[in-house]
Amino acid sequence: MPKPINLIVACGENRVIGNGRRLPFHIPEDKAWFNEKTAGTVVVLGRICYEIWTRVHLDGRVPVVITSHPEIAQSGAHVAANVADALSIAQSLPGEIMVCGGQRVYEETLPIADRILLTLVHAEVEGDVFFPEWRHLTWRETWRKESADAHYRYTFSVLERVR
Repeated sequence: MPKPINLIVACGENRVIGNGRRLPFHIPEDKAWFNEKTAGTVVVLGRICYEIWTRVHLDGRVPVVITSHPEIAQSGAHVAANVADALSIAQSLPGEIMVCGGQRVYEETLPIADRILLTLVHAEVEGDVFFPEWRHLTWRETWRKESADAHYRYTFSVLERVR
């Protein structure tokens, strides 16, 4: 039986997940949530996200990078030409599967995702990279935590697909 496909994302009310090659908001509690939920997992991500995140860190995670430029992958990273190949590789590796972006990767995996770990920032943030519309699909919220910092109110949610 295949492992479930999880998406982890932080977005504004307008579904913005990026502004150029930067996150549109910096929320320490969300970073901690991401680190906790992705530790020890297989992270599936596109090349741009990989390039950005290797500057931060992907320690303790097994990256599967979707790219046509395999030379960018550092030691320990797996390379795939497309989402289907990336998910096949991820299925063969130990650990949960966490899809971490970007926009195109989310667009291709949302229709088959089993769960979304969502940080919804209660603001209309400026940006040009979007998470696909998910509200039209059938999801059941199984966990929720409201929170805030000096700049934003936000909600952590776990959404399970209703089949």
